[in-house]
Amino acid sequence: MSGTTREPESDEALVLRAQSDPEGAGGRAALEILFARYDERVYAWCRRFVHDHERALELAQDAMLLAYRGIRGFEGRSRFSSWLFAIARRHCWREAGRPAPLLEDEADPDALPSDRPDPAHDLERREEQARLLEILDRVLEPEEKLVLWLRCYEEMTVEEITKALGLTSASGARTVLQTARRKLRAEMERSRGAKGETR
Repeated sequence: MSGTTREPESDEALVLRAQSDPEGAGGRAALEILFARYDERVYAWCRRFVHDHERALELAQDAMLLAYRGIRGFEGRSRFSSWLFAIARRHCWREAGRPAPLLEDEADPDALPSDRPDPAHDLERREEQARLLEILDRVLEPEEKLVLWLRCYEEMTVEEITKALGLTSASGARTVLQTARRKLRAEMERSRGAKGETR
C-alpha cells in the first residue's frame, strides 16, 4: 500500500542521526525535526519561570542554541527531553541572576528539614540539606531529578510535566515522581539507620 504513513522517528534515532552526520544535510535535518518537537514546550517552561513573553522567548532560544551546540556531548543516559529541560533550567537560573533554590536538583519537600529560627539548629539543618543533596545526586536518575524539581519547585502538575517532557507511558510523570520519592525515602532511612549503628 503506497498510502501508508511512516512512524515519526524517535528522539533517540534523531539524536544518533545528528551525531553521526553533524556537518551533513542529514544531521542538520534530524536536528531541525528534533528541536521543532520541543521549542514550544521549552518556551512554555521559560514563560512559567519569568512570566514575560519576550524574556521567555529569549531564554528559550538561548537554551535551544546551547542544546544544539552541545548535542555531540549527549550520551543518552537520560531521555533527550530531560537533558534539554535540564539545560533550560540551568540557563534560566543563571540568566535570572538568582541562586538555584535549595537543593536545586529536585528535593522531596517531605524530606526537607523544617525551618527553625533557633540559630543553634542552623548547622544541623545545613548538614541535613547537604546530605540530602548528596543522596539526590547518588540515587536518582537525571529524569527523576528533573521531574521532582518541576513538581516541587515549579509547582507544575503531573499532567503538565508529562506533556512538557513528552513522557509516553500510561501514568506519565506520576510513576517517575513516585519512584524518585521512594528512592529518596529509602536511602534516607538507610542512612539514618547506618548513622545510628555507628553511635
